[in-house]
Amino acid sequence: MNASQTEKPKRRKFFRRVRRPQVKYVTLLPSVITLLNGIFGFAALSFADRGAQDWNFHQFTISHYTIAAYLIFFGMIADMLDGRVARMSHTTSSFGGQLDSLCDVISFGVAPAFLLLNFLQDTMLVRLEGMEAAISLATRWIWLAAGLFVACAIVRLARFNVENEEDETSHLTFSGLPSPAAAGVICSIVLFYDDMRTTLGSTSSVFRNVETAVVAVLPIIAIAIALLMVSRIRYPHMVNQYFRGKKPVEHLLWVGAIFGLIWLCGLQSALALVFVGFAFSGLVRWMVIRRKTPRIAIAELPKPLVETTGPGQSE
Repeated sequence: MNASQTEKPKRRKFFRRVRRPQVKYVTLLPSVITLLNGIFGFAALSFADRGAQDWNFHQFTISHYTIAAYLIFFGMIADMLDGRVARMSHTTSSFGGQLDSLCDVISFGVAPAFLLLNFLQDTMLVRLEGMEAAISLATRWIWLAAGLFVACAIVRLARFNVENEEDETSHLTFSGLPSPAAAGVICSIVLFYDDMRTTLGSTSSVFRNVETAVVAVLPIIAIAIALLMVSRIRYPHMVNQYFRGKKPVEHLLWVGAIFGLIWLCGLQSALALVFVGFAFSGLVRWMVIRRKTPRIAIAELPKPLVETTGPGQSE
């Protein structure tokens, strides 16, 4: 009897329901802007799935891939606005951070990888028509680049959620390439390709050379920026470091240089140069620092005391 009485409390304790915290209130405006980011990413998936055919709207013609790339850029704008609105209204929350990362997975992970996959299949595999072995190898290569990009973007965002701090001063740099910047590299190269196709013509020899270069280099770039996302290389937060508060005159000159680059090369070419340059600038900076660090460490070591022995002195 005593044994049964001692077992009952244990069973009740084992089967006891644990109350989990529930989200009762959400901040409406930042959450709506965050959801717009995810919707833009979903729309980009829809247009990227339609292939390389142009979309005709009255007398205006634009590629489906170009629309998908611009929709991802619209998602970037929404991603910048939701956090800014939440901090301005003092309504930052853990729910908002989780929602933002989930939408970022769609817009800056799945959507650009799907765009990369379809774009390369339409451009690379068509050029290899009739060569079955080359098509099989190219297909695996394309899937490797797209799959690795998605996986690294998910890991990057999960790690950011764990290490994220709500303090504004901690958001001056990122550990690893931010996922919006990585998506911007893919989208800007697609826009550059489509702009060259429209400007030069799809049958010109110059465009054929551009197409060959893009098709050959884009998978390598995708794999490189995927690895940069999960790296520990520091990247600056462009808005918090260079656009907030009082800045030197040199920052204004840099902004003028960017607008001059857009006017000189066109929007699509300037976007490709800016995003690719930003992505690989962190790697170059890291390599330079790694190269200088041993020299600086050796120079800062205290010099050894050398005892000199004079005449008649022994060591």
